[in-house]
Amino acid sequence: MGPRSRGRRAGAVQSTNDSSALSKSSLAARGYVHDAFAALLVAGTARRTALIHRGYYVRARAVRHCVRAFLERKCAPFDAPRSQILSLGAGSDSLYFRLKAAGCLAGAAVWEVDFPDVARRKAERIRDTPELCALTGPFQTEDPESALCFESLDFRILGLDLRQLRRLDEALAAAGLDAAAPTLLLAEAVLTYLEPESAAALISWAAQRFPNALFVIYEQMKPRDAFGQFMQQHFRQLNSPLHGLDNFPNVEAQRRRFLQAGWTACSAMDMNEFYHRHLSAEERSRMENLEPFDEFEEWHLKCSHYFILAASRGDALSQIMVFPHSEAFLQIDPASPSGVIPARVITSDIQGPDLKRYGHASALLSPDIILSAGGFGEQEGRHCRVNKFHLLSRYHDFGWKGSQICSWGTSVQWDGRLYHTMTRLSDTQVLVLGGRLSPVTPALGILQLRFCFCKRADHSTEDLKVAITKADPEKDSTLSCWRHSTTEVSYQNQKYLFVYGGRSVVEPVLNEWHFLHVETMAWVRIPVEGDVPVARHSHSACSWQGGALIAGGLGASEEPLNSIFFLKPVSCGFLWESVGVQPPITPRYSHTAHVLNGKLLLVGGIWIHSSSVPGVTVIDLTTRLSTEYRIDTSCVPWPLMLHNHTSILLSEEQQLLLLGGGGNCFSFGTYFNPHTVILDLSSLSAGQ
Repeated sequence: MGPRSRGRRAGAVQSTNDSSALSKSSLAARGYVHDAFAALLVAGTARRTALIHRGYYVRARAVRHCVRAFLERKCAPFDAPRSQILSLGAGSDSLYFRLKAAGCLAGAAVWEVDFPDVARRKAERIRDTPELCALTGPFQTEDPESALCFESLDFRILGLDLRQLRRLDEALAAAGLDAAAPTLLLAEAVLTYLEPESAAALISWAAQRFPNALFVIYEQMKPRDAFGQFMQQHFRQLNSPLHGLDNFPNVEAQRRRFLQAGWTACSAMDMNEFYHRHLSAEERSRMENLEPFDEFEEWHLKCSHYFILAASRGDALSQIMVFPHSEAFLQIDPASPSGVIPARVITSDIQGPDLKRYGHASALLSPDIILSAGGFGEQEGRHCRVNKFHLLSRYHDFGWKGSQICSWGTSVQWDGRLYHTMTRLSDTQVLVLGGRLSPVTPALGILQLRFCFCKRADHSTEDLKVAITKADPEKDSTLSCWRHSTTEVSYQNQKYLFVYGGRSVVEPVLNEWHFLHVETMAWVRIPVEGDVPVARHSHSACSWQGGALIAGGLGASEEPLNSIFFLKPVSCGFLWESVGVQPPITPRYSHTAHVLNGKLLLVGGIWIHSSSVPGVTVIDLTTRLSTEYRIDTSCVPWPLMLHNHTSILLSEEQQLLLLGGGGNCFSFGTYFNPHTVILDLSSLSAGQ
């Protein structure tokens, strides 16, 4: 790489600091963390989304946890040198000021290193801000001949390139850093921006230079799944690609990396594990209630793609329990896949527009027609709550064709809801229940969709028309939830829709159910006995033997569930029956489910207790044995995100159609699955 390319790369990496600083300022302004200094160290303001706030919150808490473990370790001998914190790639971070204001720097000092331009800007900002100067005490600023941009009694800022280790070593020694003193090295999202050889050299240099040290890093991992690929594409587009992820794709590889470089002990975990294991239930609850939030899939995916690591050297620091053992978060890895399910995209000469949306609902109107409605997606070149319907029609030997249609013949229009359910009542009628317009605005009213085919003016083909009507307001006032399920069940030879679980504006997770009599469209009471399942949303539900199978979901405290229940028809109503499965399924949510040939299929979803990606879990409903299958996406041209999608089972063809899916990928942008995908389930029947 030439000097000009390196300069452009350095500028791109520096720009990530500016974005991060604004996010940290927004984080503090919304009360996620106590930081009176973040806004003083950055020019301008920005209001970030709740998803980005959560991502930066867990980062801040993880780093704070490690810093506290270092500063609060057992006291050293009286004549030992003072403790040091060396922050590499510190940018506009406010760590020094927070520690100084809290009285945590007695007997300690902070050194910061970043690119010269970043370091000079920070030094100037401090010099021009009285509140910051009051904490640093007397100081000196930039010497043109030195890398030292700012110097006070316990705080120094140096402008250096971390790839130039000899100069870094010399400048730190000249600035008073004592290699023999207990030292905490911090590198938040830094090493991954260095070329692999530069990052390796920095890790080895630190191990050799500091015999009594703790090295803490926070950065990305898991580059190979759909989220990881989209994350990498984002940073490539910013001209700051993530290096080394292929060589160190998970926490175990990162641990080995540090141990092989000379560090004597190392522990690491992803941010889902840190969040549930090292933050109290009270603190998690406080954070979760700061803002309306309904992007759980993207929150858990973000946390699974970032990790915190603490490596140590020296007898004293190696004894620090940075991440003490806890049973609060158990890894539950699924059994090794026993088979592979082939996947391919729908391709034909008459394909038409693809379904690019998530949080929608789909229904099989007839063996050859699939209707999808609602959700958030791509429409007319922009991202929005989609108000057009998507029709997928099969043309015999010519394959499937997609088309967009609008409502017709009524004053009622699609209201933009998502996370609703859609149930086929007949070839020409679909019922829409629940959903939301925003995390604080439920979609009120039951919608009835009626379809008819109209000849075109030239009589060449027929177009499908959709008419929307609202049910009687007195009948639809019961439901104001989303992320629920609607399942057809049978009682006394009558058809009912069983509406279960979900979320509402008032309750973050619901444990209630309703029965809707299909013929009269009236809510009715039917006795239900047995132990009631725990509250959940984003679960799956499907009809079986006149009842409903409920699987997984997200429960209280935003924890995925692995329980399966059968709402079993009995003479006096229904009975909740727990379905014991061996081996137990990995907790998951935001998946879809179907029953095929006496087997329950759980498709995709999100799980946070495993490092792998959900495929298809197959549960034999007779033997109660579960088997894992991997989805072979080698014939799918772009990453497939199997959450917030819908799926349609074509029983006769032994196929499953996956429609839509995706989500907001933290600060990396919004991703929509670009193609409808077909899973070939024939291998499941062959294995009977």
